[in-house]
Amino acid sequence: MKNQNIGLRLIIMNFLEFAAWGAYLTSMGSFLARSGFGTQIWLFFATQGFVSIFMPALMGIVADKWIPAQKVLSLCQGIAGLAMLGAGWYAMSSGANISFGPFYALYTLSIAFFMPTIAISNSVAYNALEKAGKDPVKDFPPIRVFGTVGFILTMLFVNFVKGADGIQFQHTYNQFFVSGIISLLLCGYALTLPECPCKPKAEGTQSFAEATGLNAFSLFKERQFAIFFIFSMLLGASLQVTNGYANTFITSFKENPVFSNAWGANNANALISLSQVSETLCILLIPFFMKKFGIKKVMLIAMFAWVFRFGFFGAGNPGGGVWMFILSCLVYGVAFDFFNISGSLFVNENTDKGIRSSAQGLFMLMTNGLGASIGTWAAGRVVNHFVYNAAEPSWSTAWYIFAAYACVVGILFAILFKDPQKGKDKTVTEG
Repeated sequence: MKNQNIGLRLIIMNFLEFAAWGAYLTSMGSFLARSGFGTQIWLFFATQGFVSIFMPALMGIVADKWIPAQKVLSLCQGIAGLAMLGAGWYAMSSGANISFGPFYALYTLSIAFFMPTIAISNSVAYNALEKAGKDPVKDFPPIRVFGTVGFILTMLFVNFVKGADGIQFQHTYNQFFVSGIISLLLCGYALTLPECPCKPKAEGTQSFAEATGLNAFSLFKERQFAIFFIFSMLLGASLQVTNGYANTFITSFKENPVFSNAWGANNANALISLSQVSETLCILLIPFFMKKFGIKKVMLIAMFAWVFRFGFFGAGNPGGGVWMFILSCLVYGVAFDFFNISGSLFVNENTDKGIRSSAQGLFMLMTNGLGASIGTWAAGRVVNHFVYNAAEPSWSTAWYIFAAYACVVGILFAILFKDPQKGKDKTVTEG
């Protein structure tokens, strides 16, 4: 593949990768609430964390050791797409008689294979850029922007497009059909991407850790890496909270006569999409902020952005207070990108090439795995207590609790984490 075309090819990959996710991630909670699974919303989003505890690391090892990463990306997207189509088909055919078990099983199978593709697609992009003689820290963020563009477009698509029943896709099973189709498109497209060679077998006897890629866990031997991963987990607890509950929260204002006709209350996904618009702009700031301030300050900015993200939701409404919802969406770009993208680049820059896919899988394990699963479970208990099981539901109280948590994490990180020394190329090697 010619070097001058690599940017466009990776743009298409990122567009499809996140378009598949955007079709349902922010609107699935509304479908679940309408289907009688409101108190189980947390479980669906926590399951993304459960499978991320082991699947990204496992698929990263496969990509490092046995099957080229672009082929692993294709395989995972193919299985994820078929299972997501199955979930949509089951929901459509069951109608009002939908059962939790079969739908949850199909959904779980889909995300078990989708979640690893986030880290693997990063590895594919970094490898392709390096082979083309480009700098991932400088050249990847503008490419990654188009992943967010894809996410936004499918969010808007399911918000404004209605089914034969006149109901927006964001409230029905149609969102799962959209996601499944896009995943299958990426399944085929991934096979055309540049080859990501597996690590050659070392001569002589290898340890079990070397043979399986588990030596990526050797990163924990470095104090600063250990602290980085632990706080990645703690901050990861915030990642899925608004994905799981923002749409349901904003839509709930329709039950209040004061806000029943408010545009925001009737177009929750479109309003939330401002978060991703902000994300596209913030991605472009990452190279400057990483070089100017370093990973510690960038992650601190992200942590305190989460405080404002949750706090503005707690104080706002889709009427006169809609400006607070808008501000919450605007700070999301900083909260998400300055953590996820910068953290991924930090791992890529400070690990040996032989364990990079495994290290990216480890980062996913700590953030979207342990962090997201624990955080979403805890968020579910908070929301169920103050909203679904409360005599007088109070969404605001739940949002303020989430804001306080993010604030505590930020203060502790500021105290415990130290930036890597300037000018020191500290690369963690294997073994």
